[in-house]
Amino acid sequence: MKTGPLTESELEWLDEIIAKYATDASIIDVSELDGMLTAILSSPLEIEPAEWMYAVWGGADNVPRWASDRERDRFVNLTLQHMSDVSDRLNDYPDQFEPLFGTREEEDQELTIVEEWCYGYLRGVAMSDWSGLPAELQAELDNIALHGDEEKTTELGKFTAEEYVASIDSIRPAALALYDYWMDNPKEAPVKQPIVNAPKIGRNDPCPCGSGKKYKQCCGK
Repeated sequence: MKTGPLTESELEWLDEIIAKYATDASIIDVSELDGMLTAILSSPLEIEPAEWMYAVWGGADNVPRWASDRERDRFVNLTLQHMSDVSDRLNDYPDQFEPLFGTREEEDQELTIVEEWCYGYLRGVAMSDWSGLPAELQAELDNIALHGDEEKTTELGKFTAEEYVASIDSIRPAALALYDYWMDNPKEAPVKQPIVNAPKIGRNDPCPCGSGKKYKQCCGK
């Protein structure tokens, strides 16, 4: 797998593939993918690639029927390369970390679109247990949720233009602060209890309850 940031043409290809196979349950563009990967990298518990790859498409039932193995492999490889690049920036070069926000042209101006990135980030958050954040860090997560949670976005209608711009400017430092916190305070993965296959009890065996009766005449009725 190649390393380093994706080229513009590679990002555009990823965006086209996501749009090609998008469903109501999946992410919808490369900005949402970037937000989701950022949250997964910031998770208090490790999330396996197979798990989050399914989540990209909204579950195993929504994984695309790829046009070819080459298309599938290129999507996976570019996604992993991009994730590795985001990880390097978060961990080693935080001054170079920039959320991959979208843009659109309106009245000859280029506007920054942060909603999809924030939706993706909250998708990634939902894949792990983020409970227990201190109040100041919960406030940072709320800054992101302002633009990614439909129940909270109504609050933006009350913002002045200056407050709205400030809320966008707060997303990047919020993501960095949340990453730093969970890297310093990871949670322990729950211990999976082994599955014990108990021996099958025959109908004429003594009942395991200790009654002295045959199983078929006691608990096996």
